[in-house]
Amino acid sequence: MSLRDLLICVVIIGSLPTCFRRPYIGLLMFTLLAYMRLQDLSWGFARYQRWSYYVAIVTIAGFVCAAGPKRFMLNDARCWIMIALISLVGISLVTSHTSASYDTSIYIEFCKIIGVALFTTGLVKNRDSLRILVWVIALSLGFFGFKGGIQWILSGGGMQIIEGPGGMLSDNNDFALAMCMALPLLFHLGLAEKRLILRRTLIAMVPLTMLTIMATHSRGAFLSMGMVVMVLIWRSQNRLAGISIGILVVLAGVIAMPQSYKDRLATIKSYESEGSARGRLDAWAVAGNMIQQNPLLGVGFENFQRNYQQYDPKRTIDGRTGSGTRVTHNSYLQIWAECGTPVFLLFMSLIVLTLVDLWSIRKEAKRRYYSSWILSYTTMFEASLVAFCTGAMFLNRANFDLFYHLVAIVVVFGRVAREAMREEGPRSELDAGRGTLRVIESRTFGRKQRRSGFERRDVVSGPALGRF
Repeated sequence: MSLRDLLICVVIIGSLPTCFRRPYIGLLMFTLLAYMRLQDLSWGFARYQRWSYYVAIVTIAGFVCAAGPKRFMLNDARCWIMIALISLVGISLVTSHTSASYDTSIYIEFCKIIGVALFTTGLVKNRDSLRILVWVIALSLGFFGFKGGIQWILSGGGMQIIEGPGGMLSDNNDFALAMCMALPLLFHLGLAEKRLILRRTLIAMVPLTMLTIMATHSRGAFLSMGMVVMVLIWRSQNRLAGISIGILVVLAGVIAMPQSYKDRLATIKSYESEGSARGRLDAWAVAGNMIQQNPLLGVGFENFQRNYQQYDPKRTIDGRTGSGTRVTHNSYLQIWAECGTPVFLLFMSLIVLTLVDLWSIRKEAKRRYYSSWILSYTTMFEASLVAFCTGAMFLNRANFDLFYHLVAIVVVFGRVAREAMREEGPRSELDAGRGTLRVIESRTFGRKQRRSGFERRDVVSGPALGRF
């Protein structure tokens, strides 16, 4: 037993009593294990233990035994959509002709993912708990971004990440996608943080995480990263400054980019002849055939590869195919071909409803404030979701843990943000009848400020943006 194994065991086992007494702490520990993969940082017996399972059991037991009301966000359509996904995906699996124990285990994992998301809506009840959860996710993923970026620099740009730390991050493409989704979290939490050490640490993680993404040589992640930068620039208060900084970042990236990565990205332009890209187009054609012939229930959850040859348009007359089998390399086609049109529409509605919710919150917040933690959170959640939507075009990750967790977090954020705006009352404005100026108290800075109603958007509402 190494010292690192012993330390991980002490930390996790020592947290179990607290996880039982305070299930929210159990959720944080589960999140840490899921995204930081503490167990994969060891080399002995601790690496192979089911720590997440133990934490989940203790946390659920503590939640059930805890006194007081247990409120889930079941009044939100997205929670019911996730429940419906569990049911319909299960039906598609049962009705498929190739069901096996492997399929069942994958389906159970999918149910766990949805369960964690729903559980989050019941445990995260206020802004403080929401903020801490976002910090845990950002720092967990930022740890690997920081570590990978430093290793890339020390290697002179020659390092290539061929696999992630484990779990949902085991594949290098999945790992790169998670890093892209973490970028806006690190960026906005860093900008809002008031403590200098934390602020500099988070801001430093951003470029290092971008280097880590480059080290994976994932072309889909490169496009996702580009979309994240575009969203952050578009949502910045000073777009001209944002565009200028963005250009500088791009120039720095081009200079730092190794030639091998440039060659990899250059294949995007020759997708029709490049082997990997050509294979993805073939897989998408097979998915299209599956959808046409099985529009209602699909071919069964996780059964795309097993049915590939049957629906391959390039197969020969005797039923053989020269192209082998492939995964879909597209989350939207994956869930559509495997689970049917109803599941596909539910999956898309999760994305659309989440984006619409963020835009609605942002619209109301911009009417009230010039800057606010609410506006900051809407931007970072929107950019993170856009990163997933872009990466999902090239990866078959319709069951990606972080996506469903992000949807649940936005559900909670919507409730917390709207409650905060209701508690603050209607926005301050110029009393047109008497022409008097109202005194506005800004709790962010703890002092009263006299402002014109025409300047109401300059008021920063709520506690300090990045206070942890």
